[in-house]
Amino acid sequence: MKYTLLIILLVIVGCQEVTRPEKPENLIPRDKMIEILADAYIGNAARSVNNRMLRTKGIQLDSILYKKHQIDSLQFASSNAYYTSNLNTYTEMIKEVEQLLTDRKTLLDSLIKVEKEQKEALKDTVTADSLTQNPTLIEPAQDLEE
Repeated sequence: MKYTLLIILLVIVGCQEVTRPEKPENLIPRDKMIEILADAYIGNAARSVNNRMLRTKGIQLDSILYKKHQIDSLQFASSNAYYTSNLNTYTEMIKEVEQLLTDRKTLLDSLIKVEKEQKEALKDTVTADSLTQNPTLIEPAQDLEE
């Protein structure tokens, strides 16, 4: 009898109405929200890498994020609350954010690779040109053979 009463009490307490936020008037469009979330993740990564430097230089990443996307913190918070109230939609959005970040990383990696290749090519041409333009670098070796 005690356990039955306890279970009924837990069911009554556990069954509460979940209210979802209403759609805000200034809801950030889904695609733009995905870009904002991607930038927010990059900002959080920057904080975890070197938060001390950001604080000493007075860099406020949230302000930069809001200014870049021309939104304010209230608009972001209300839009984020609206999107997170539907778990399936938010999960899809997070997957798109991950894909966007992966694409950005792939692009940056390829740009870094091209830059390294250009530096190596420039280094090789500078070395070859300097030897051919300055014959005194070559002459001592020829003098030894004579």
